[in-house]
Amino acid sequence: MLKNILKIFANDNVSQLEPDDARLAITALMIRVARSDDDYSKAELNNIISLISARFKLSNDEANELIKEAELVEEQAPDTVRFTKSIKSAIDFDDRIAIIEDLWSVVLTDSFRDTNEDALIRTVVSLLGVSDKDSAFARQRAIKK
Repeated sequence: MLKNILKIFANDNVSQLEPDDARLAITALMIRVARSDDDYSKAELNNIISLISARFKLSNDEANELIKEAELVEEQAPDTVRFTKSIKSAIDFDDRIAIIEDLWSVVLTDSFRDTNEDALIRTVVSLLGVSDKDSAFARQRAIKK
């Protein structure tokens, strides 16, 4: 599966990710955001597990397996532009806004917004075709949770 998704990220004509590939890509993006401040904490990992368990209706074992795969994908994935482009091409707009909300939840796990996290979120928001206004609303919803 790892080779398959890395090929997808390298393809400029992604129109549809398979459900497993989409889950893997979204989870890897969450991990990329968590790692962007050079402090991939246990709290962030637990938050990501909670988010993907709810989003994809996974058991704890399934979520942990997805995390292992996503960590490898994130390490080997190309730049964020191609990585995010594959998600944008395959995920509906409303789902992309929900993903941004989850990404804000990951950033806010430690109650501190690092400049690297902010910069990556701004980049991802733009690459996913989500407005700054929608991102701000997503951040507010993440704060309330």
